[in-house]
Amino acid sequence: MRLLHSLARTRASFDDPNLVSHAGLAPLMALAERAGLHDLAAEHVRPDGGCGANAALKVACLAAGMAAGADSIDDMDLLRHGAMDRLFGGARAPSTLGSFLRAFSWGNVSQLQKAHRELLAGLARQAPLLPGAETLAFIDIDSTQKRVYGYQKQGARFGHTKIQGKSLLVKGLNALAGVISTPLSAPVIGAVRLRGGNAASGRGAASLAKEAVGTARACGCTGMIIVRLDSGFYSAAVISAIRSAGARFSVTVPMNTSVRAAIAAIPEGAWTGIKYPRALWDDQLGCWASDAEVAEAEYTAFTSKKSQQVTARLIVRRVCDLNKKAAQGQDELFPAWRHHAVLTDSPLELVQAEGQHRDHAIIEQVNAGLYAGPAAHLPCGSFNANAAWLAIAAMAQNLVRAAGTLAGPLLAKARAATIRRDLIAVAARIARHGRGHLTLHLPEAWHREHEWRNLWHTACGPPAAAA
Repeated sequence: MRLLHSLARTRASFDDPNLVSHAGLAPLMALAERAGLHDLAAEHVRPDGGCGANAALKVACLAAGMAAGADSIDDMDLLRHGAMDRLFGGARAPSTLGSFLRAFSWGNVSQLQKAHRELLAGLARQAPLLPGAETLAFIDIDSTQKRVYGYQKQGARFGHTKIQGKSLLVKGLNALAGVISTPLSAPVIGAVRLRGGNAASGRGAASLAKEAVGTARACGCTGMIIVRLDSGFYSAAVISAIRSAGARFSVTVPMNTSVRAAIAAIPEGAWTGIKYPRALWDDQLGCWASDAEVAEAEYTAFTSKKSQQVTARLIVRRVCDLNKKAAQGQDELFPAWRHHAVLTDSPLELVQAEGQHRDHAIIEQVNAGLYAGPAAHLPCGSFNANAAWLAIAAMAQNLVRAAGTLAGPLLAKARAATIRRDLIAVAARIARHGRGHLTLHLPEAWHREHEWRNLWHTACGPPAAAA
């Protein structure tokens, strides 16, 4: 592609007062209003002082800016470009929004997190966010270390994180999140919490699991809920909290003496081959010929705590551990196996339960979407302000996910960055006609016109009839 005109004959002028750069914010914020964002923020969020006034408008401004791609407080100025003030009222300056965040106490952050959870329930009533939730839903809980810089960040400490498969000490803040999904849907963020950088994985996980299960029920997950966790959350308190909330659990088990003994007691004939990398289907035997196999046994965990003992299924996957340094043609005397154990009370059959636990990695997509978007920076020195920023970032991500779901199947499972590019970051010209009527003129032959119209008609059209 090349310019049709010479550079000497090409000019640029910033003089059109009727242009907006993010026209997709119009249906997005209409959807947020229908889901109750303004009412929830006004009802629950009440920071002290003059800077905490008008919480409903300021929370909505921050969510809109993050949905449009803002990842710092200064980026919130995009809400005041061009004709944005003709589409939206109440936009605040970045400095005002920064002062608002710094007015938060930890109690105000908890209020904002409650508004976030109730907003997700409202979005689930407006959009088919979780199809199949009446049968089966998953909640994935994990923590992630967000690197920060400088000496002014409250709570920044060195904590462990994995980068390209290697465990490293990274100075940052630790985010704990619980995401909700179904086998037919992309994940949404059900609960989120910011912690100090040196926080252990399981700190606060029991209460967050209860919040996530409650949010899932409010979103219409009336069927079975399975909470999936890695070994950092293997504790009696977390599993007890999940069970008391009416959900089932599937947690990776760390290898200790009793687990190794339980694995060693599994008879050789109990192992079943599974579809795994390099697996082949054997037509004669009617099974997979694979270097990975699964088996299960009954196991009682936390025996040192009599009142919190848990007896459940110990599902074990073993993978043949090949010696890559062995000389070519030098076969092994006996197979060596690497074992991966999962404790679960899932009623699903063995291979399905083990495969679904591995799908716990879906939460990494959510973390990647946050860190490629609104949580690319935790912009304040105040810990509470950063915790509030993270909660609003979760609101923005859920709003973007709901918009993609309403746009159509092509964007229902797309990354948040893709939805921002195709639905929100589209330029439009505003034209007035009649008394108080506006028309948005968008680019002709826009490659996502059909999806954009779907979102517009659903979010800005007449409310759907009550069921």
